[in-house]
Amino acid sequence: MNIWEQIISNQVLVSAALAWLVAQVLKTIIDFKVYKSFNPERLVGSGGMPSSHSSTVCALTTSAFMEYGAGSFEFAICFVLAMIVMYDAMGVRLETGKQAVVLNALLRENPFEWKGDILDEKLKEFVGHTPLQVFAGAILGIVMALVIGINFY
Repeated sequence: MNIWEQIISNQVLVSAALAWLVAQVLKTIIDFKVYKSFNPERLVGSGGMPSSHSSTVCALTTSAFMEYGAGSFEFAICFVLAMIVMYDAMGVRLETGKQAVVLNALLRENPFEWKGDILDEKLKEFVGHTPLQVFAGAILGIVMALVIGINFY
């Protein structure tokens, strides 16, 4: 079996990758519906509804559970990783996005000369997630893993 066949037959990897892809596409569609314009950055960017980080780690964790069982070290590692990622998305990254909104507004109102390229571009405002966005991503990831797991067996 060559490397591509091994990758495609890896349920855990396929579940995580497809959950990320579906979340990014949904995020782009939702963003388009809300703002009435297409933003290609939404296809790969962070922040927004649903959380692709949460969908990825929850699909990974669910697949590891299905493949290796609740008592396995694979599941334990995935579970801890998922908790850290989702906590970070609602905590530090959400606050970073809020600070970027304030800083961007201040710079628009009172631009100043800055030596270097650190403020040449607008700061990213969509970096974190609300609890609802994280929850939606988590549910999406679990469902994706279950659907993919059923098709693998």
